[in-house]
Amino acid sequence: MIPRFARTLFLIIVAGWQLIPAAQAATAAQQLQAVIDDHWQYSLREDPITASRMGQEGYADRLPGVSGKDRARRLHAERQFVDRLQQIDANALNASERVNWDLLIWVLKNSTEANELYLDRIPVNTFYSFWNAALDASSGLTMSQLADYEDYIKRIQDFGRYFDENLANMRVGIKDGFVLPKIVVEGIAPTVRAQVYDDPAKSSLYEPFRNLPETFSSKDKTRLQKQGKEAIANYAVPAFDRVATFLEGDYMDAATDSLAAEDLPGGKDYYRHAIRTYVTMDMDPSEIHRIGLAEVKRIRGEMDALITRLNKEGEFDGGFEEFTEFLRTDPQFYAKSPRELLSEASYIAKRIDYRLPEFFGKLPRLPYGVVPVPDEIAPNYTTASYNPAAIGGTRGGAYWVNSYALDQRPLYELVALTLHEAVPGHHLQGALSQELGHVPDFRRNLYLSAFGEGWALYSERLGVEMGVYENAYQQFGRLSYEMWRAARLVIDTGIHSQGWSRQQALDFLADNTSLSKANVRAEVDRYISWPGQALSYKMGEIKIRELRAAAEKEMGEQFDIRAFHDAVLANGALPMEMLEVQMERFIAKSKS
Repeated sequence: MIPRFARTLFLIIVAGWQLIPAAQAATAAQQLQAVIDDHWQYSLREDPITASRMGQEGYADRLPGVSGKDRARRLHAERQFVDRLQQIDANALNASERVNWDLLIWVLKNSTEANELYLDRIPVNTFYSFWNAALDASSGLTMSQLADYEDYIKRIQDFGRYFDENLANMRVGIKDGFVLPKIVVEGIAPTVRAQVYDDPAKSSLYEPFRNLPETFSSKDKTRLQKQGKEAIANYAVPAFDRVATFLEGDYMDAATDSLAAEDLPGGKDYYRHAIRTYVTMDMDPSEIHRIGLAEVKRIRGEMDALITRLNKEGEFDGGFEEFTEFLRTDPQFYAKSPRELLSEASYIAKRIDYRLPEFFGKLPRLPYGVVPVPDEIAPNYTTASYNPAAIGGTRGGAYWVNSYALDQRPLYELVALTLHEAVPGHHLQGALSQELGHVPDFRRNLYLSAFGEGWALYSERLGVEMGVYENAYQQFGRLSYEMWRAARLVIDTGIHSQGWSRQQALDFLADNTSLSKANVRAEVDRYISWPGQALSYKMGEIKIRELRAAAEKEMGEQFDIRAFHDAVLANGALPMEMLEVQMERFIAKSKS
């Protein structure tokens, strides 16, 4: 998955704007372009992290504002932008313009709803936090001039203000009873305390100062390193200390014993909004729960069939429980060193690269690398993730692989993991989106979870057609990963709307997958802390598979897998209902 809050929630924030009525003679297309341009400029000002990662100059010296005043301004602006869009005659737009109109309204309405629900009261979960967003804000940005480092120092100096505004929102959450469960806070608090360094040079924030450009004078190098340490020591470290103390004290005391989003004040609206946000369809939790149970049953049948085949071939003797225990404990399935794990992931990635042209007509120019999860966050981090490159930055996309606790990182899962996080999953889809040349800027960096995670899960199954699974163990790893995502439908809805306990969720995930016990715990706590997001994977993949089945049926011998994949990715991220419309057009055009 993609672990950056601005991308995971995908909401492009906008600021207040004094509306200037469009000239009477302006065409619908001109009116739309005016809204897009105004929205984009103010979204950059409101979200300087995204702005700097989009290659926009003048924003890398600050962090976003998240105060009540900021939220009120954005809510007002979002409503005005929606009003302007709805005044445009959408029927007068061409097909490409209509996509822009539909998509921008969808994004703005979803963002407006999030502001109305005041979701900033919980700005953290086990996968994302505002402090990690700040730590990662300048990662990968081009820093070649003195001004770049001076901006970076100013951004570090903004940590205190940004952290305190988030803490103020969380204190409102305490007052309202809109808080995280205690089990989540207990896992998060130590990771914040770990950022409180006596030596500022030990912080990851100091990394850019270790290898300053050779073009800098010795005097400037010494000055920048001194100012960098002072900024970390005087601004960042005290900010982390305040957050850690808050989490360990007041917030821990206020945290709930209940796990369900629907148990919070306004919880039913909150969870339904989460479903619309991440699934990009308005669905009842009970319906998703039913779909999940059906998928779990189907996938379990395929897993049992694979084990039966291995029994018949004499490679294994036992049933599902014995086989999963074998996979969890046999040393042959685990790397002996971080380097071995990373090397295996890199080898798999290059094998997949070799096959891509057979399945895709268009490939991204941007490369990617296999990178270990940073030591400071690895103990509480998921198995792997994808971190997009900054536009105009100095590095490619990063396929992060967690090399902490090697006995919890089975090698037989690496093929599915690499297909998902790197290619043809997140990297291929995200890089192509960034490289789109015919769309407004807001679409190039837009991340919709059902589209992105649905595509990545679809890519795991596509690996079967690509021939990259080499043995039954890797195939079982794929099925276990698919089961993992199907189980998420059951567990997420179970916890947040069906009254499930944490132990019930732990048992369900452990009983139906070969995930290690550490991963089972981390995953369940993630679902508890981040309502709805876990639904996006399987629901998005189901929709993409439905669209492919429809295309194969309608097009018959005319069906071209390369053209189909290119069409799915051609517009960047779209809500599922919009994607369905685009694929219907693709089918009709191909048939004609």
